[in-house]
Amino acid sequence: MSVELFIARHIYRSREEGENISPPAIRVAVASMALGLAVMLLSVAVGVGFKKEVRNKVIGFGGHIQISAFDSNLSYEMRPIAVSDSLLNALQNFPNIAKVEKFAMKLGIIKTNEESFEALFKGIDENRDWTFIGSQLKEGRLPAVKADSTSTEVLISQYIADKLLLKTGDSFLSYFLSGNDVRARKFTISGIYQTNFQEYDKQLIFADINQIRRLNGWDEDMVGGLELTLKNFDYLDATTDALYFDLQSTADRLGNVMFTRSVTQMNPMIFDWLSVLDTNVWVILALMLLVAGFSMISGLMIIILERANMIGILKAMGQDNSSIRKIFLYVSGFIIVRGLVWGNVIGLGICVLQRTTGLFRMNPEIYYLKEVPVDINVWAILALNVGTLVITLLMLIIPSYLVSKISPAKTIRFE
Repeated sequence: MSVELFIARHIYRSREEGENISPPAIRVAVASMALGLAVMLLSVAVGVGFKKEVRNKVIGFGGHIQISAFDSNLSYEMRPIAVSDSLLNALQNFPNIAKVEKFAMKLGIIKTNEESFEALFKGIDENRDWTFIGSQLKEGRLPAVKADSTSTEVLISQYIADKLLLKTGDSFLSYFLSGNDVRARKFTISGIYQTNFQEYDKQLIFADINQIRRLNGWDEDMVGGLELTLKNFDYLDATTDALYFDLQSTADRLGNVMFTRSVTQMNPMIFDWLSVLDTNVWVILALMLLVAGFSMISGLMIIILERANMIGILKAMGQDNSSIRKIFLYVSGFIIVRGLVWGNVIGLGICVLQRTTGLFRMNPEIYYLKEVPVDINVWAILALNVGTLVITLLMLIIPSYLVSKISPAKTIRFE
């Protein structure tokens, strides 16, 4: 053990035993460090958790990437594309693509005894991944969709159910415009979902894609589009660009050119809003580091002035300023680590409490979520702890030069 570290440990232990006047100031420094780290942990956990939850809801409704006919990408009444087995195989083997799902959209007017309501029917097939919507199921069950039949079961949102006074097991009529004709279809509600994502909950109904095909007079290989789920979201833009250039030079049997869009391109306002949250988190981190750093600077200066006599004696014994500065930086390091421990206890404790109880609530009409989400990431926690320790110690280097201003003759003489 070095001499500097030995002396620093003695100073720190004597502080704990109350042998000097510094404990109040040091407790403030420890509390500031603990509070700063706790706020930083909560900011990152809530910020990352919120982004993930909202992003997953958007992706759950439409996948990471959507492929449709070039001239129907802005319309609910989508122009059909013919999907061949070779195209499906090529997409399923494309790098970073995990799943390929077919879908079709159709606007309809639901008519009940009390109300009329315009809804968007989304046709899906038997290969639909129900993981996301299944987790949002409020009552009932998912619709039974089979390849060799046309199901009349639908899944509606809680918003639509409340609006039309419908419940699981009820039936309703919906009217569709097909060419110049109006066609009616009777559907039965198999289940009700609620995602609190109002843009979708207010209009989207899940139905059998064969219903859409029959209404539009499409062949079995015709769909409104394809939804692709990726293995890694980080490569979303690269995968979208690669698909765009691969598909723009090919056409289906109907002569349609494929158009590729990513989820960020289809929902720019939502993802721009989420990107602003990153800026807010960085601002909070910077402010908390400054608060913790200045508190530690005050604590360090108090310790140095309190130990002026010891510094004078060490200088008289031949210890140089650099060595003495190391002593007080070691002491500061001990105090910072103590604050970090308490900060982790407080911050992670609140995160675990929120995760298990959902104590803190949110307005789902504004934030799409009912509870404040938290994402506990071990690497983020380590990065915050190490970063806070290093940055705070760097902030203490200049104040530690106060040691060089202390004169051995004066401090020893007035002891």
